[in-house]
Amino acid sequence: MTEKSNKDVSEKSEKNICDVFLEREKENLSRFAFLTCNTRGREHPYIPCKNRTEFQRDRDRIIHSQSFRRLMNKTQVFLAPVGDHYRTRLTHTLEVTQVARIIARALRLNEDLTEAAALGHDLGHTPFGHAGESALQTCYSPDFTHYRQSLRVVEKLENDGEGLNLTWEVRDGIVNHTGSHLASTLEGVIVKFADRIAYINHDIDDACRAGILSVDDIPSDIIDVLGRGHSERINTMVTSVIDASTEKPYIAMTEEVGKATEKLRNFLFERVYLNKEAKSEDSKAKELLIKLYEYFVAHPYKMPEFYYKNTENEPIERCVCDFVSGMTDRYAIDLYSELFIPKIWRGK
Repeated sequence: MTEKSNKDVSEKSEKNICDVFLEREKENLSRFAFLTCNTRGREHPYIPCKNRTEFQRDRDRIIHSQSFRRLMNKTQVFLAPVGDHYRTRLTHTLEVTQVARIIARALRLNEDLTEAAALGHDLGHTPFGHAGESALQTCYSPDFTHYRQSLRVVEKLENDGEGLNLTWEVRDGIVNHTGSHLASTLEGVIVKFADRIAYINHDIDDACRAGILSVDDIPSDIIDVLGRGHSERINTMVTSVIDASTEKPYIAMTEEVGKATEKLRNFLFERVYLNKEAKSEDSKAKELLIKLYEYFVAHPYKMPEFYYKNTENEPIERCVCDFVSGMTDRYAIDLYSELFIPKIWRGK
């Protein structure tokens, strides 16, 4: 072996796996990608991991969090549906993450950052979907939103109040995944597009399964552009984003597909999201959460110790909002029954 070869082997042996990953990013990613080495870092001091990049660590912290596990029992569109195949907030999150990674890989952007932001984007979502969000806007604050609550979860509520100590870029992607907001990285913006692509298509699937919609109901001009089948529509939308964003400093859809996607979304609002049959239980769910909120504001000492202890530093209303918004559908229903539904006395 030559002297140069010995030197190369020695240098490689001194590098840890994380260093190799960081070098690969510089060599292989697009000039528009966010490199992990440029992260603004975390709010609290930490010891670097030799086997994972910072965004890979964020992904793992999110997956192992309690709030991530609770997503499995939180509503996506249909409240406590009978049947095993309806989406929950967890399966929605996984579908968003899958779509986001496909786009990020095709554009040679940072997959790890994209994945972490996608996995964390709904951690603060309420029970009963947007009916729960509406309930807390009514009883707590008109400014309450699930995306700001998601940020609060990872910064202040998880890990017994210590938070997950995520990187700035992942937190930015989480809080800016919806509405008119735009994340500061292209990877964060991808999550916004992936979220819409995922929910539009899986909500059609669930609505058809529920019998309140048929694919034949979708206007033909939308079908002509996006396709008829579930996977066909997703592929059209994902391909559109890739085609419109390759080697560009922004994320977009091609004009024709973008307009058809917006038309389809508006169609879903009319036929599904505001459908009286599909949302028949929403008013009950909203009233249930408002009643729970009011009860614990009046009796904060009956909350779990963590939330009650937080009342020493924050307003009771804020702590109750944290408690209620973190509930699963099932837990909220069971707790409401325990507090407000009389038990049948059976004697001895």
